Amino acid sequence: MSFNKQELKEHCLKIIQDSRIRNKIVILCEGLIPPKVEGRRSPQLYKQMEQMPDANFYHACVPTWWKQYRPIFFNCGDRNDVLNTFFGILDLHNADNSKSFLSPDELFAVVDLDVQLANIKEDYIFENTEDIFYNLYHQGNINDSNINHHRIWITGLIHKEAYFLKPDIQEVFDNQYTIYPLYKQTPVNLEKIYLDMVNDMNNDADLHNHWSRVIKRISHLSNFDDMEIDKFQYSWQEEYENNQDLDYKNKLINAVLMLVKSKEYWRQISPDDNWNHSPYKFREQLSLKIGTFYSKQDCIVENHIPFFFKSLYELIE
Repeated sequence: MSFNKQELKEHCLKIIQDSRIRNKIVILCEGLIPPKVEGRRSPQLYKQMEQMPDANFYHACVPTWWKQYRPIFFNCGDRNDVLNTFFGILDLHNADNSKSFLSPDELFAVVDLDVQLANIKEDYIFENTEDIFYNLYHQGNINDSNINHHRIWITGLIHKEAYFLKPDIQEVFDNQYTIYPLYKQTPVNLEKIYLDMVNDMNNDADLHNHWSRVIKRISHLSNFDDMEIDKFQYSWQEEYENNQDLDYKNKLINAVLMLVKSKEYWRQISPDDNWNHSPYKFREQLSLKIGTFYSKQDCIVENHIPFFFKSLYELIE
């Protein structure tokens, strides 16, 4: 979806006029926005937005030790909508802040890394999302010396759903004792998903079209330098199957998650027959448990989401 000019203005006004954001960090993220009712979106629906995917996932990720003045999250549509909302909010606040509860220096946006980049048309320090990625991350970890440059953050892996599929999350899948998560009708084994992601790479036309740029994201793994897709598939599987170094295997997994669209594989996870609602609702609830997992993790540069919140918390200390 994309806002037209009037819808964008109305959306931005709803956010800056929401009294909940007073003295709070505001985080704009991708995700569905409240539907229109009789031609408008009510402020009441905006107050419920943190219960909607994707805002509810990020809300669940806020570290457990962050007790007061916790961030407020707003879904803003697709990636371009998030970027337009970020700049639209600042423009409206700067034009007339008499009815705005926003603290401009505490406005942030989080958008997904993707195969394609998104240009940032406004006067911002970075021209596109790929530039943000290379400045914010170094060899797969957050570059903590650069975080002060960023008000628009980008995930270090393709789609936030990649964080649902990282190796550490296997324990979340394994601990669902009532309803079992399934992938292709068998209990979720993340290693199987990684292998499928690599095997399917040749079928992704979008990845083919942008491969020469995307492969540079993993240039720190010199064994794969500027490889074509088919050779990458073979070499990756060979290294993954023959290497016993767990740290290196995790780097190989992260490499795949930087290259392949994770969302398509997350959507193939479904509940067993004991679930009485939609698979979508099951995945939403599972994502909240994954968010809770991240809320308890160490805030180190290897853990992108926890470190993001640590850097924000330092603003209000």
